[in-house]
Amino acid sequence: MATPSMCQHAGWPSQPSQGHGRSRWALSRTSRYQWYWEGTGPDSSDSLPPQSGRSGATWDAKDVEHHGPETSSRRSWPLAARGRERRREFEANLERAGLELETEDKSESDDRKTYYLKIHAPWEVLATYADVLKIKVPFKESDIRPKVQEGPQKWFTRPFRLPENIMTPEPDYFTATFDKSKVDFFLIEDKETFFPPSTRNRIVYYILTRCPYYKEDRKEKDKTGIKRLLNNGTYTSAYPLHDCRYWKKSQDMQCESERFHLYKNWARFLCFYKEQPLNLIKKYYGEKIGIYFAWLGFYTEMLFFAAVMGLICFVYGMLSYDDNITSKEICNVEIGGKIVMCPLCDKKCSYWKLNSTCLSSWQSHLFDNEGTVFFAMFMGIWVTLFLELWKRRQARLEYEWDLVDFEEEQQQLQIRPEFELKCTHTRRNRITQEIEPYLPLTSKCARFCLSGATVLFWTLLVVACIMGVIAYRLSVYAAFASVMKDSPTSKIQLVGSLITPQLATSVTASCINFVIILVLNFLYEHVAIWITDMEIPKTHLEYENKLTTKMFMFQFVNYYSSCFYVAFFKGKFVGHPGNYSYMFGKWSRLRNEECDPGGCLIELSTQLVIVMAGKQMVGNVQEALLPLLRNWWGSRKGRSHPECTYGRWEQDHDLQNFSQFGLFYEYLEMVIQFGFITLFVASFPLAPLLALFNNILEVRVDAWKFTTQFRRPVAAKARNIGAWEEILNVVAILSVVTNAFIVAFTSDMIPRLVYLYAYHPGSEATMRGYITNSLSFYNISQIPLDNQPEPEENPSWFNSSTITTCSYRDYRYPPGHEKQYTHTMQFWHILAAKLAFIIIMEHVVFVVKFFVAWLIPDVPSEVKARIKRERYLVQEYLHNYEVEKLKFQLSQSFSLSTETASLLPSSPNKHKVLSQVI
Repeated sequence: MATPSMCQHAGWPSQPSQGHGRSRWALSRTSRYQWYWEGTGPDSSDSLPPQSGRSGATWDAKDVEHHGPETSSRRSWPLAARGRERRREFEANLERAGLELETEDKSESDDRKTYYLKIHAPWEVLATYADVLKIKVPFKESDIRPKVQEGPQKWFTRPFRLPENIMTPEPDYFTATFDKSKVDFFLIEDKETFFPPSTRNRIVYYILTRCPYYKEDRKEKDKTGIKRLLNNGTYTSAYPLHDCRYWKKSQDMQCESERFHLYKNWARFLCFYKEQPLNLIKKYYGEKIGIYFAWLGFYTEMLFFAAVMGLICFVYGMLSYDDNITSKEICNVEIGGKIVMCPLCDKKCSYWKLNSTCLSSWQSHLFDNEGTVFFAMFMGIWVTLFLELWKRRQARLEYEWDLVDFEEEQQQLQIRPEFELKCTHTRRNRITQEIEPYLPLTSKCARFCLSGATVLFWTLLVVACIMGVIAYRLSVYAAFASVMKDSPTSKIQLVGSLITPQLATSVTASCINFVIILVLNFLYEHVAIWITDMEIPKTHLEYENKLTTKMFMFQFVNYYSSCFYVAFFKGKFVGHPGNYSYMFGKWSRLRNEECDPGGCLIELSTQLVIVMAGKQMVGNVQEALLPLLRNWWGSRKGRSHPECTYGRWEQDHDLQNFSQFGLFYEYLEMVIQFGFITLFVASFPLAPLLALFNNILEVRVDAWKFTTQFRRPVAAKARNIGAWEEILNVVAILSVVTNAFIVAFTSDMIPRLVYLYAYHPGSEATMRGYITNSLSFYNISQIPLDNQPEPEENPSWFNSSTITTCSYRDYRYPPGHEKQYTHTMQFWHILAAKLAFIIIMEHVVFVVKFFVAWLIPDVPSEVKARIKRERYLVQEYLHNYEVEKLKFQLSQSFSLSTETASLLPSSPNKHKVLSQVI
């Protein structure tokens, strides 16, 4: 555990402040944790800010200055008076808790309106609460040295590595839970720098969230914590400080300037190929943010292998063009050019020739080929490897960052202040035998039912919107087909042939669906937070898990429902000419969509690319551009000031606040992406490649945001990624099922294989004749009038006297057969083959998944050995420490007894005295 150097902040007074001794205020240092919140005060001669170093009232200028007339100011003064009273009591209670306070006058601020209250935590406070929070600290330097890379591996990885002082900013120690009564047991070289910045950050926040602002003689339970003071406007913000500016080191040579090193070696995009300094991230921002970047980096590393395999499958599809007999037959004028297809919609859609889908059939082959099956099975195994190897990486970080036993501490010590305030019922804990607040079962059930009903309502709202998009697709396709029949877009070079009614419908529907997704996400985020607050979770961990579950359930339906529709519903319930199926019944005239002769896979790929790529583009713009513009606007007044007058607290105040849900949204974005590249990867093998490029950018964008655009977040501990790990496991299992169904029912792979091995003509297995075999025929004269195209819609080559039948995609008996228009035996053979493929693929992948999960232990043997050795050393050293302490006490008592006995007139037996002392 490293001992960070002391840093003097720019603009911080270097002389002792009034009301404090020189030992505390000779220098302002990060070793004494600084916490700031600011408020604005009335420009009134009879209301002066408290003297530096004293607790007292601060106030808000918005209560007086922004009301205009004097009468309005008088009416608002009681509000300002209550704010001053709350601040006075809160700051007095903070001082009683041992914190040191100092107020920065508004005349020193860049806007001449804002007061800054600076809070320092001395050693006694840090030691006391470190004991309360059971924080682990070093007691012995580790005697287990990490493995050093040698040979070619070291040479190969050298370009990707960072300097050793950046990767390992602190030595490796064995640690034990801090005990204030045993200070000399731990390796304390300097009390001022013993606790790292993230630990001091967490301790002060723990005090602030539980400090009351009522008088001692008036116990008002709800008047507690900085959160309520921020909500009611008593203070406008509270935040810890960065240690320096990100683009240059601190002027104090003793300062480590960790923010500068993070920006130089991590947050710049030119470092995209470098490893991440996880230990430095953890030291500066805390374990919770550190574990997020560790997971994001590991996920990006594993995406590399999936992206390479997906690219190989895509290249195989391109190289196997010449072997694609199916597309050749479709494009052949003598085969596809003579097959007349039935209209795809009522009235406005005309008869068409099969070779008009020539280009789309070639495009489908890029993703719908033999490599698709292999890639779908590979991704099922890749997901398992990713999750199992992440467990090992996570176990190693848990040990290195002293998080092995943290879960129990979090449950018992991090009870949310809101739970303590809102729960008026108490009961005795069966384990600790202490009185604690609790939520009655009836209240809990009522809140749960209301929460579940709200989530269900919003989920059904998403489904309703998707139904609306489907209705749009059905209604607008006919319009596109009619308008684009003689459209000049067909004459556009290169892309003219690509613009078809199917493509236009798919793209516009996907864009509309994406806009609906963004709008519903924005609305539901506020609803999810409200209903989670209403449930009053007991701990921070429980709160995050509940919010995570609600948000992901909604996002799952919101983002994936359109893809599920194209993959599993479109083209599956169409009917046949003369007996078509309609979405809301025949009266709606919304005939269910059909797939192209090549299948719906290419449309699923289009849907996936638009939603996935659009989400990533919008997310990156929101994450990078918006904070930059807001900070530029907010700091326009302070940019002209030199650093000596533009204090560190003012610089950080001009940055964006990092909300308590900031990390939650980062996880949510990546897990939604994980769903795209696993659930539907069989339809678009290049999805992992797109995700890889996005994540390489995402790591550096997030690092840049944290380092340059956000105030320093409140440090928090977390031993793992929480509920997201279970969500990833569920998505991984579901992905095996979805990809098996996509290959079986969405792609054309199984019908082609059945034809190749069972229905091919002649003795040689060939795909020649597959197109004709996969189509059924219908007598045009038997088509109902409502389904027939209008006369003006028919193309010039269509002649009803010479063309008597049209084709459609299905396996049904032809007209004139005794079983005309009913399914042939080949249809049932193909259906059986599809179901058999699903069962076989799922069982094979699941067996391999479970075998791999069993084969790879969750915790590396090296980590297990180090955990056991550390526990052994803790017991041994504590035992030796207690023995030595007892010996010292006995020797002191013996010396004292001897001196006392020598002064007595008649000295008793020394051994008797010693035995009495013992």
